[in-house]
Amino acid sequence: MTRKGEIGRAQLRRHWPHHVALAGDKVRGPKNSATVRSFAEILSVAPRTYAVRRGDLDYVVFCFSKPEDAEAFAERVGRERLLVTRQ
Repeated sequence: MTRKGEIGRAQLRRHWPHHVALAGDKVRGPKNSATVRSFAEILSVAPRTYAVRRGDLDYVVFCFSKPEDAEAFAERVGRERLLVTRQ
């Protein structure tokens, strides 16, 4: 459930369908977080991320409206594209 005005997962899938998941440790900490987020913000990133857990690992998922932005982000931050993008 989302609050009024918040972006839900359905909106993320519809407007920002290209998802890149990063291992949580790449985004943890103020320095890592600021570096990753500042690069994402110059691309077509959604205003929010979401988290997923696969096995024992936590991931932070960034969503992009353009496939080339998702690809550039994945290349820059370590090539850990976890989720398949929707065409």
